[in-house]
Amino acid sequence: MLNSRRLVLAHFWMAFGVFGLALLLGAWQMFIRSPLAGWIGNPEWYYRSVTAHGTIMGYVFPTLIAMGFGYAITETSLKAPIAGVRWAWAGIALILIGSIMAMIPVSAGLASVLYTFYPPMIGNPFYYIGVVLVVVGSWIWVALMSINLIRWKRANPGKPVPLAMYANVAGSYLWGWTAVGAALELILQIIPVAVGLRSTIDAGLARIFFSWTLHAIVYFWLIPTYIAYYTIVPRAIGGKLYSDSMARISFVLFLVVAMPIGIHHTFADPMVGAGFKFVHSVFTAIVALPTLLTVFTICASVEIASRLRGGRGPFGWLVALPWNNPTMLAVTFSFIMLGFGGAGGLINMSYQLDASIHNTQWITGHFHLIFGGAIVIMYFVIAYDLWPHLTGRNLADLSLMRLQLWLWFIGMIVTTFPWHYVGILGMPRRMAYYDYTHPAIADQALPVILSATGGLILVVSAALFFVILIRGHLSEKADPGEYRFSVAVHPPQRVPVALNSHGLWVGLMIALTATNYGFPILQLAVRSDTSVPAVYVGVK
Repeated sequence: MLNSRRLVLAHFWMAFGVFGLALLLGAWQMFIRSPLAGWIGNPEWYYRSVTAHGTIMGYVFPTLIAMGFGYAITETSLKAPIAGVRWAWAGIALILIGSIMAMIPVSAGLASVLYTFYPPMIGNPFYYIGVVLVVVGSWIWVALMSINLIRWKRANPGKPVPLAMYANVAGSYLWGWTAVGAALELILQIIPVAVGLRSTIDAGLARIFFSWTLHAIVYFWLIPTYIAYYTIVPRAIGGKLYSDSMARISFVLFLVVAMPIGIHHTFADPMVGAGFKFVHSVFTAIVALPTLLTVFTICASVEIASRLRGGRGPFGWLVALPWNNPTMLAVTFSFIMLGFGGAGGLINMSYQLDASIHNTQWITGHFHLIFGGAIVIMYFVIAYDLWPHLTGRNLADLSLMRLQLWLWFIGMIVTTFPWHYVGILGMPRRMAYYDYTHPAIADQALPVILSATGGLILVVSAALFFVILIRGHLSEKADPGEYRFSVAVHPPQRVPVALNSHGLWVGLMIALTATNYGFPILQLAVRSDTSVPAVYVGVK
């Protein structure tokens, strides 16, 4: 078992606890906006719920998963105790305090600014300070990942850094730099206005700062999923990783090209010039490269597992795959949802096509299919794979795991596909009420009902997930043995310096961010005529 199992379990249980709460809020939102429910009478309740749901799902839940998984990776891959355990506990404490601090004003209706907190809407300062504490807590993890890697490299000069740790540290650096944009927006602009030091704010500049974080954060969410693809899936299904080098290239590509692309979220924003919108559109297309590498490498790894099981022929090996294995099911479902979500992303990143679906339910369907679908289903796999090593007890409910994963996949498809459809028809997102008796949107009632049904299926799946974990805690004690990551077909004896360290890639990440964001930020920062009066939420 892991020596740091209490630390990892604390992160996972807090992560999945807030996930369950946010999922219930999301299901309620789908229900009250559907024809199945009557008008709640006060839209403020809806926007409180959306703010809480988005803040938890966007910032707290995936951050805790990345941190908990990161600590487990550090100990198991480096085969050494974690340095800085007390600081790790301080990090999760800050996230807990920050989450509570942020949710109190949201619950009171004083910070219904949604998780993007775009000004000129300004909420209670404690909401923003709470978000800052969450980020600071996560930055402690970033520092600890770097410290532990440096310590290991000093003790093992010239040796290849284990792939899981190499990818884990790349993800931590991505998050550390990604969060800077939102932190600058909060500290330099929003919080001074929220506490009354200023009464005006440059909304355009604030949106550019947030776009620094807005899309790159998706790849931070993805990193634990991609680590699971490369280091858990091949071993779990009885195979080997096709290529260690291709895996490393995928993670450093994410580190570099995932950052300078956020302005494609502001195609409709008049504060950003067309030239930089085009540049960000091009870089958004480039970010497909590490995903395509990953799809190829993992499909090849899956085929290797099947061949080792006796699979024959150009397609016969598909039949020989261990389809009763929950990990095999999950990675298949994840790839399907990643494929559909990625295809929708091609529309979003197109300067021309984005205009037809901008700020519609299409966008809601797209990012839920990527995050809630492709990413979260692999978070379940990470928990299932680690749980026996964290608790010393077996998870024996394989049939229940398969049912839970099937329900999550079906629920996410039933939820998001109708959203894409009504988005094409022009249904706006972030609306508390739709009058389905109106002829203009009457035909959209059935798709919305289907989507709400999908939300209910997701709630049932999540409930099964908690049942599986709790039953695991109550099962008989067992020795799970040493935790292992996938082994490559050709394990690396030596790795090029560029693929065994992160300095070059971090430098490129910072340089490209400065190049792609520097001029738009400076252009607005030096102007004095772009500020607008703040609108304080909850103030009558």
